[in-house]
Amino acid sequence: MKNKYLEWTLRIGVAGEFIGHGVFGLQGKKQWIGWIRQMTGVDTTLATQLLFLVGLLDIAVALVVLVKPVKPVLLWAAIWGFWTALVRPLVGEPIWDFVERWGNWAAPLALFLMLDKEKNKFKSKQG
Repeated sequence: MKNKYLEWTLRIGVAGEFIGHGVFGLQGKKQWIGWIRQMTGVDTTLATQLLFLVGLLDIAVALVVLVKPVKPVLLWAAIWGFWTALVRPLVGEPIWDFVERWGNWAAPLALFLMLDKEKNKFKSKQG
């Protein structure tokens, strides 16, 4: 029972992060458009379109995590969370903006590892 509370806490936390970022993406957060332009060299129109697609993907990740978290989506969320945190110092923001966002990748990774552990526990009981 304790694990279910922990799992739901992580699910809600990860979903909140990805919904929040997704909405910012759909709104075309100006600073993020600038970062996409800086990192890729694309023009503002394409950067805005890419950010919109990323926003949709982030919201889809949040919904999957809430409805039925699956390991590939959680692994993607951890990798994406790490990358988007790392982008900050790469575009000139302080390193502490990266450190502050460790939860963005650590929470989905923790949920991924928790589900993996639960799956292995279930297998050993059946085997």
